Amino acid sequence: MRDYPNFIDGEFVATGRTFENRAPADNRLLGFVHEAGKAEVDAAVAAARAALHGEWGRLSLAKRTELLYALAAEINRRFEEFVEAEIADTGKPRSLASHIDIPRGAANFRLFADIVANVPTESFRMTTPDGGTAVSYAVRSPLGVVAVVCPWNLPLLLMTWKVGPALACGNTVIVKPSEETPATATLLGEAMNAVGIPRGVYNVLHGFGPGSAGEYLTQHPGVNGITLTGETRTGEAIMAAAAQGVRPVSFELGGKNAGIVFADADFDKAVAGITRASFENCGQVCLGTERVYVQRPIFGKFVAALKASAEALVIGPPHQPGVGLGPLISAEHRRKVLGYYERAKAEGATIVTGGGVPVMPEEFRDGHWIEPTIWTGLPERSAIIREEIFGPCCHVAPFDTEEEAIALANATDYGLATTVWTQNLSTAHRLGEAIEVGLCWINSWFLRDLRTAFGGAKVSGIGREGGVHSLEFYTELRNVMIKL
Repeated sequence: MRDYPNFIDGEFVATGRTFENRAPADNRLLGFVHEAGKAEVDAAVAAARAALHGEWGRLSLAKRTELLYALAAEINRRFEEFVEAEIADTGKPRSLASHIDIPRGAANFRLFADIVANVPTESFRMTTPDGGTAVSYAVRSPLGVVAVVCPWNLPLLLMTWKVGPALACGNTVIVKPSEETPATATLLGEAMNAVGIPRGVYNVLHGFGPGSAGEYLTQHPGVNGITLTGETRTGEAIMAAAAQGVRPVSFELGGKNAGIVFADADFDKAVAGITRASFENCGQVCLGTERVYVQRPIFGKFVAALKASAEALVIGPPHQPGVGLGPLISAEHRRKVLGYYERAKAEGATIVTGGGVPVMPEEFRDGHWIEPTIWTGLPERSAIIREEIFGPCCHVAPFDTEEEAIALANATDYGLATTVWTQNLSTAHRLGEAIEVGLCWINSWFLRDLRTAFGGAKVSGIGREGGVHSLEFYTELRNVMIKL
């Protein structure tokens, strides 16, 4: 077991308030997390502001880039330690943590260091009203102290997706990890110290939302901007707090994403893609597919194949070879997901597969396991189809025409992502433009070029991150006009 203290001004800070950190796979006690209160939030903000206007603020871009490259190398040097910490906190299969979470977590620092070092700014030469000449050019300056509020499903990856560009642009950060996954944010503090990143640049506050670190941090007037990956209702609360002081926000929020499979799709690839989109990370992916629409000529065949694919997933502990499905994050979250499973049954859904809790070996029976579940037969007004469940489940329904598929995909308050399967290039282009989302995959899912814009439409978010688009939030753009 180990404790997870706060990380403030380059030091690990314990408090008199702790809460348990337990492993989702078997519910064993991993250690105790030190909850930050108002005093710790004040100290973190003061440290971040001092670093912003002190040593960090005086560093050249070249030196910042060098430090971020060193940080990525340090994460990779301690790769196994980060992998094991992420597995313990989340219960996800080792194959995911070692091939996606930790490599991407490290790569985010290199990526944004390169982008910021090479991004151009505009300049113009003009004739002034008196016949003279003037030159104007743009300068990017850091936004300031940035609060980074993180989710529990991909803790390091999604945290560094924000911390990376924030630091590359010269900001300082205060990270509030999920109370469910404190480990890798804390480990990153050790890595920051190891490579010589100045004190106060990176701070970590543990705790909860209302009445705890999250609320105190987002309401603090010394915070210049807030970025969140999380639930839509959390975004609404933070947005209200950010209104005090008119502070900018960047949100990637919930989704109720549609997958659309046309009759002309490569059938086997579509089945494999929808399986992954619906069940990877035990369905705990904001980009996951919980609504699947299949063109009627292949509907029955597709449902049968998806059933077989879901039932072939190996449910088991993270280190067991071949495991494709780990546990849900917590007992509370499993109760929520099972509540939707029961609701689907009560509403008359056809349960194609799943719908309950699997029988696990004795040592894992206290873990938060759940079956991958597929339904058919529910009306579009059902809560199963309207509300984000965030579990390993999907509802499959038929459609006839392209226009109907578009209408079904867009009939939601959310607008994060969609995945479309067709071999018709014209169909692909039309749906890519017509579906109201921030990200549309064609014949793939979770494929990312990190230089491109990422974010949601409707209640799925505000703003775009990725590549140069991240600079729109993490920097202030200033115009300098010189009359010659």
